[in-house]
Amino acid sequence: MADTPERFAAGRFFTPVDELEMEDFPGFSGRRSKAALTLSLLWGTTVVLHLVSWGSWLVLGLTALLTTHALRILLTRPGRPPAPLPPASLPGVAMPEAKETWPYVSLLVAAKNEEAVIEPLVAALCQLDYPASRYEVWIIDDNSTDGTARRLQTLRDRYPQLRVLCRSAGATGGKSGALNQVWPDTQGDIIGVFDADARVPRDLLRHVVPMFDPSEVGAVQVQKAVVNRAKNLWTRGQQAEMALDSYFQQQRISLGGIGELRGNGQFVRRVALAQCGGWNEETITDDLDLTLRLHFGGWDIQFLLHPAVGEEGVERPLGLWHQRNRWAEGGYQRYLDYWRLIAQPRLAPVKTFDMAAFWMIQYGLPTVALPDFVMAVLRHRLPLFLPVSSLALTLSMVGMFCGLRRTRQQALWVSGLQTLWGNLYMLHWLLVIATMTMRLAVRPKRLRWVKTTHLGSEEDIQVDLS
Repeated sequence: MADTPERFAAGRFFTPVDELEMEDFPGFSGRRSKAALTLSLLWGTTVVLHLVSWGSWLVLGLTALLTTHALRILLTRPGRPPAPLPPASLPGVAMPEAKETWPYVSLLVAAKNEEAVIEPLVAALCQLDYPASRYEVWIIDDNSTDGTARRLQTLRDRYPQLRVLCRSAGATGGKSGALNQVWPDTQGDIIGVFDADARVPRDLLRHVVPMFDPSEVGAVQVQKAVVNRAKNLWTRGQQAEMALDSYFQQQRISLGGIGELRGNGQFVRRVALAQCGGWNEETITDDLDLTLRLHFGGWDIQFLLHPAVGEEGVERPLGLWHQRNRWAEGGYQRYLDYWRLIAQPRLAPVKTFDMAAFWMIQYGLPTVALPDFVMAVLRHRLPLFLPVSSLALTLSMVGMFCGLRRTRQQALWVSGLQTLWGNLYMLHWLLVIATMTMRLAVRPKRLRWVKTTHLGSEEDIQVDLS
């Protein structure tokens, strides 16, 4: 294959992800087979560890390794973000010529039946404090059946930098397919992606663009805030959960670990996206999939704490269950899809260990909880993985409290109460992960995009994002 500019970045040679070796387990093919084998290995290992005399010592050794990594994460100090670009426009002041050289940014939104929220989003995106000649806004109407298309037509006449693409009824690929249909036609050196319910601060681009100054940075994820967090206990729990995620994003990246994309408020360098071949249409979580592809390609992902991008939290338990199951399944699938690349020495050792440690806590521990509990009852002993569970709970408590202190200006006791509720709320992930891993092992592969309904109430729009 001839060398192209997309294959070089930061003075390093990158191998496109589609050229990397992508084989399945020997003798197995497809996600269901790999999920079944993984589940069998985890459950079988748990049973064996209960039966051998040295099983508890092995778990204690694992706990010691994870504790060492956890302490390094907790004790690291994130660096200061680069200074934001100066305001693009001031009353009575002409824009300097230097600002005409600022990176060109393309902002993309895939929208399907988003009549309730599309107008304020477009208005916010088209009035950002960034030179209007240096960015464009693309809205992909994914065959909406409500009034979304009609509203977009009116908005296109109002905002000259707005471009609208309407997908046909037979279009496939979900959100990934919509983004892939548009991004090759964009002009941006940096491509930003938002959900239709996003609340976008006016100065966001001035803070994001400098984050790409190190040439090895392939993407930047912006902190997400729940705009309707005061609605009920479910939305309060989601805000605490996002504070926890923001904290560990910063800490892991500062230590040289894995930074991750979260969909809404993600920005990707065009060269990096081209190397990855765009978004993967064979996954239900395009952001998590792209995260691994970028890291395999040699790119780093940075995290911007302030300003935050707002989004609506799910207000009902059933909607939350469906959303979290989709997130869990998509996150787990990427390890099944890219297991061989993870095993190969393509990542820095610190990234590989960081990924393994968080996989164990996030996916491994909930998966082995059932056989561990059953064996503990049968043998009249405590669960074998209790030390790892205790470490995970401690990490969650400390990380959530610190994350709330970083993202919210409030009293200590308020952060403490939110941490207690947030960790009680987080217990639903144990059931989500445990049932998801079993379901993937027995159910045939399928791609099912379940849309989260966005309400766009006036109360939500007025919530402060600070």
